[in-house]
Amino acid sequence: MGVISNGTTLLDAGALDSGIATGAMTLIKTLTASSSGTLSFVDGAASVVFDGTYKEYLFTFNNIHPQTNNVNFTFNMSVDTGSNYNVTKTSTAFETFSKEDDSDAGLQYLTDSDLAQGTGFQRLTRESGADNDQSISGSLHIFDPSSTTFVKHFMSRMQNSQSEDTSLAYGFAGYGNTTSAVDAVQFKMSSGNIDAGTIKLYGIK
Repeated sequence: MGVISNGTTLLDAGALDSGIATGAMTLIKTLTASSSGTLSFVDGAASVVFDGTYKEYLFTFNNIHPQTNNVNFTFNMSVDTGSNYNVTKTSTAFETFSKEDDSDAGLQYLTDSDLAQGTGFQRLTRESGADNDQSISGSLHIFDPSSTTFVKHFMSRMQNSQSEDTSLAYGFAGYGNTTSAVDAVQFKMSSGNIDAGTIKLYGIK
């Protein structure tokens, strides 16, 4: 006997319906930087899935190390399987910071990091340091990228060692203002290569 709620089948013959969200995470792809100009996840290429299979996708960043000092880690989306990364975006950005010597700390809105119908790459961090012990870690969620009805919401939480020996924590959120299916995402530094680090892509049921 099935269990039905508001016309939706939840259980059928004792098994959870395949269309019900469970929160389970599936690792789809890991990319490792090695003096890489860009790292791209393109649906259908190199075993990448970025389509209607999942309603939510999660990217995690582990010790991303820039080759160049005082740069920004950025991302953009594509609707043509990576031929162009130029989706129009509107976003908002906040930052908390604390210096190693405790000489300054604070919370601020980043007017130079938000976008208002911009097609350029969205900052995920600001002024990241390239010292041997400095790196970037965090996450980025993109929701329902294959929708052809709604805009493409995203949000990120990032932490990096800033070039002036400051701990910076970022909160970014926004949307890709397109009703076309987003099928690729690319990451790069605002200048120079991604020297090292890993990016993992997960699908969330």
